[in-house]
Amino acid sequence: MGDKAVVSGIVAINQRARSAEQKALRRQVVLEVAETYFREVGYEAFSMAQLAKKAGLVKGTLYLYFTTREELFLTLYEQSLMRWGQVFIGSLSEPMTSRAYAERLYSTALMDGAFLPLLIRLEHVIEHNVSISRLIQSKRVFIRQVEAFAEATSTVLQLSEAQAREVVKTMGVLLIGATRSDQGPSLDNEALPQDVQALIASFASEPLFIKNAVRIIEGIRAEAAPPSNQ
Repeated sequence: MGDKAVVSGIVAINQRARSAEQKALRRQVVLEVAETYFREVGYEAFSMAQLAKKAGLVKGTLYLYFTTREELFLTLYEQSLMRWGQVFIGSLSEPMTSRAYAERLYSTALMDGAFLPLLIRLEHVIEHNVSISRLIQSKRVFIRQVEAFAEATSTVLQLSEAQAREVVKTMGVLLIGATRSDQGPSLDNEALPQDVQALIASFASEPLFIKNAVRIIEGIRAEAAPPSNQ
């Protein structure tokens, strides 16, 4: 978001929201400021008080739009999921190998600086601190995205709809697990023994994800394959 957009956004925030349209605009500007701030400081250091300061609001005003910090994060996650989905589906081509599909999924997911950090914390932290009604709403967003992913996956991998749906759901779980290995302290500038370097390299998320994603896709494909004639 450019400087002019930030300035115009803060002006919009500071104006009193009267109509539903004005309130929706103010809420979206808060989300834009929040995502920029989140990318800068990450999940743990994110402060609602600091967000209010950056947005030019009193802290209490934020809670008119998001009842908890995690509800704000849930909304940011939904936005990043839909944004990533458009990029990922738009990058697919027909037909694709299992490896090419896995590589495209991984690379596009990492391109969005908000998506994976929020996804990793979604089920263990974020969803535990929102209302049931808000959680249901979010799950329905997720269902729609899974269906869109599955439709595209079915086409490019030449799988049935059921197989594609299973691939998509399993890829999400694998993506969370593989990228958790990248959450440790950065040791890039440290002089490490060769055996420790090798250990860290063996848990790098990209090869871990792609190798296992290919195995899973081919396994799902094989399960429904007709038996060969003996």
